[in-house]
Amino acid sequence: MFKDDFVWGVATSAYQIEGRDADDGAGVCIWDEFAKSGRVYEGHDGSVACDHIHRYKEDYALMRLLGVKAYRFSISWARVMPTGTDEVNEKAIALYRDMMKEMIKNGITPYITMYHWELPQALQNKGGWLNEDLIGYFGEYARVVAENFSDLSEHIITFNEPQCFIGLGYLTGGHAPGLKLSPKDVFQITHNVLRAHGTAVKQLRKYAKRPIKIGFAPTCGVAYPYTDSKEDIEAARSIYFGFDQPINNWTWNVPWFSDPVFLGKYPEEGLEKYKDYLPEITKEDMELIYQPIDFMGQNIYNGYFVRCGKDGKPEYVGRPEGFPKTATNWPVTPDALYWGAKFLYERYKIPLYITENGMSAHDWVSEDGRVHDYNRIDFLDKYLSSLQRASDDGVDLRGYFLWSFLDNFEWEKGYSDRFGIVYVDFATQKRIAKDSAYWYKEVMETNGKNLSINGTRTKGEILFVNPVSKQEADDRNNRSASEQADGSNGAAVGWHSGCIVKEGRCAGKSLGALWTEKPELFGNSDNSIGSAFPHPDDGRYKQWTLEIDGSAKIEQEYPFLIMNVIEGDGLINGQYIKKGDCFILPNGFGTAEFTGSLKITVSSVLFG
Repeated sequence: MFKDDFVWGVATSAYQIEGRDADDGAGVCIWDEFAKSGRVYEGHDGSVACDHIHRYKEDYALMRLLGVKAYRFSISWARVMPTGTDEVNEKAIALYRDMMKEMIKNGITPYITMYHWELPQALQNKGGWLNEDLIGYFGEYARVVAENFSDLSEHIITFNEPQCFIGLGYLTGGHAPGLKLSPKDVFQITHNVLRAHGTAVKQLRKYAKRPIKIGFAPTCGVAYPYTDSKEDIEAARSIYFGFDQPINNWTWNVPWFSDPVFLGKYPEEGLEKYKDYLPEITKEDMELIYQPIDFMGQNIYNGYFVRCGKDGKPEYVGRPEGFPKTATNWPVTPDALYWGAKFLYERYKIPLYITENGMSAHDWVSEDGRVHDYNRIDFLDKYLSSLQRASDDGVDLRGYFLWSFLDNFEWEKGYSDRFGIVYVDFATQKRIAKDSAYWYKEVMETNGKNLSINGTRTKGEILFVNPVSKQEADDRNNRSASEQADGSNGAAVGWHSGCIVKEGRCAGKSLGALWTEKPELFGNSDNSIGSAFPHPDDGRYKQWTLEIDGSAKIEQEYPFLIMNVIEGDGLINGQYIKKGDCFILPNGFGTAEFTGSLKITVSSVLFG
């Protein structure tokens, strides 16, 4: 499980959920203009979104009921300072203060993000982030945030995903403000944003009403090793922190955005590769960027395979056909969370929060009025189990914020993607907690105890194994008896250590290894599987033959069933089985549904 003080939370951003009101005093932001230009899916915009500015009290009450204790949200610069500078919208100050008071009232710790892409259009009209004056304007905004909100929020993040809002907004043009500038201009923008970060940190420290914790939340896909070999790990690390991106899409880079903030310098490889595009970078610039901060946030959704090639150089490995994808066609790669956290912590050695992670699914309201999103539960279980591995390996992980609490406005995709654990009917603004919300509630309450890495969910998996002949079983059993006489655990290392699980989460594991590592798979046993496999004949087993013609259900009577298909073929819970297959239904598996024409021997281990 995770550490006792691990922070579990959810995340959203202002433009994606807030909506507008004719009398709210907010200024126009670049996403208002981008949506008006017709470049968002089906003409959607954020004018209503989730109507959060009118419904936040109910939303925070819902968070409380779902066990949420921390909430990462953003403040809209354009709402607080309509022109981006000078004038402060007091209605916005009052609104955000009341929001945070409501969070605290509901037992929720606020985590502020200062900039989640809501640049005031008035500043874009002055050149946007290409204008160096924005460095000072952002510092002014930081002062307003510190003076008005630091008494209510101890944690403040300066920027969210600079790779995205710079690369997609100014290089490729897919996001607001929708520009396609030269690489030279985009490098200048990046340098300006990083200097704005440093300026904001200084202002936050200066004007905060109490000691605060400041962070920075970049992103990027994770290069992770194709195998666990030392060579593949080093190859993946070199790509993750390298400069393999083409110049027309160069912003999808980790070290150019993070090294200056956390190490105080731009990486030498990038300085050399990009020297023809770089602005003047002074010693004073680097000192400004490299302000002491308290934590690193990282948004991680997926990754890609890298291995060491035959020539000793890193090479990319394509995903096999039919590789799992989310509704956004993003690959499902749980190992990215393990390797991303591990690589980042090894390089930067600063406490780490996963500030975004989640998936879009094709969710809808079912006949029973519920939203059954098991695919999201399985996704989160895999990713969080991977994250726990990183924590177990010594990464200083402080928290995890699931993206997202509500289905919301997903930027250029409008309302076509649903990332939330709470379903939003955008026509009526009705909220429905999805099945994943209740599952995540248990994760937060148990500190991850219900994750499959801790044995809770894995026990429901059918374990297909390679069967052992009667003679081999007898031979192995004799060796086991000898080992036990020597004082070793024969049950763990005896005959059944040769029965290897063929597929699934336990693939490659022997029954002996699982007996030792995950005893909960096998029920409340006496730590002895038996003297023979797969046809036991002693008093510790109940054995019968099951004949199926059409369909049948078995309600598991005992915690550990061994099944051998001796004739025919068919399905078990949708999986194809045939003559010669041997499998185990572990503890708590529940109902097994068979279809086909089958003859199966069934053995139940008797305990007690």
